[in-house]
Amino acid sequence: MRRTAALLPAVTVALLLTACGAERAGTQDGGSGASGSAPRTAVSQPAVDGVRITSVTIPSPSPSPSGSPGAGGGMVRAEPLPTALQAGSGVSADYEVANSTAAALTYTVLFVFTSDDGGAMSNRKVTVGPVGPGRTVRETVRPEPLPPGAPSVTGVKVAEVTSVPAIEAPAEADACPPSGIRVTADDGDAAMGLRVVGLFLENCGDRDYTLKGYPRLTLLDDDHQPVDGVTIVHGGGGIATVTAFDDPPRTVTLAPGERARSGLMWRNTTGSGTAVGVPYVRVLARPDAAPVMITPHLDLGTTGKLAVSAWRAAAQPQGIRATASP
Repeated sequence: MRRTAALLPAVTVALLLTACGAERAGTQDGGSGASGSAPRTAVSQPAVDGVRITSVTIPSPSPSPSGSPGAGGGMVRAEPLPTALQAGSGVSADYEVANSTAAALTYTVLFVFTSDDGGAMSNRKVTVGPVGPGRTVRETVRPEPLPPGAPSVTGVKVAEVTSVPAIEAPAEADACPPSGIRVTADDGDAAMGLRVVGLFLENCGDRDYTLKGYPRLTLLDDDHQPVDGVTIVHGGGGIATVTAFDDPPRTVTLAPGERARSGLMWRNTTGSGTAVGVPYVRVLARPDAAPVMITPHLDLGTTGKLAVSAWRAAAQPQGIRATASP
């Protein structure tokens, strides 16, 4: 599966306003004109990497007569949504995720809820899976609450889709994989063309886990195939001077509940040649570890270089401390 390169148009719901009430176009239930009703509207949009919005539910505003005469002697306008609805109450989108591949996949989908002018009002990132080969899963997503006075949500779109083999998907925060270690990546930092993404390993098992050296990385394209032409260097590699990035490897022993961290660093400088993008990275915490596939979306430009730092003890919850030795 590959992620979308551009945002799809928002799925918008048109209000048909008449002097006798409001009706939502295309609603499955006929769209009652009652104030604050929330009919479900079927939509037809192309799938984005197997993800398709099938219907939206957005509460109707209340029409009221005001201003100059219209049909029947009154002019109809839409009243603002009540505060509770402004906060996202009642707004939702039904969607389906169809896996057409031969392997079980775990999907991460970014939905963007929009206002009338197309502006983003709320982003929701959801994880769906595992979805078996040839299977379709149907779910519902809702926006985050909006502050009072914010524009009403009138549409939703699929902004980005990533998928990884279910067996290599990062474990959820409340789950521990059979390996006893949980490997995740943060959203990263960016400044002046420099990018840094943190890698984290948590010992969620019931015995000590020892690391030494650098995580092993395989760079993958949209189809989970290896990317050529990029050199992976240990330490900063001359890319930039970042705290702890050039620290030499040390043995780090993690008791259950303790964490270690590493990091990826690169620049997105673009010169002559073809810019390289790497949506997926397969991570081996140590040579005998189970692989975990993360989605850092490396925009390497034409630099052809990615730096990785050695594992080191990470900040621990109060009262827990990792043991490190030379």
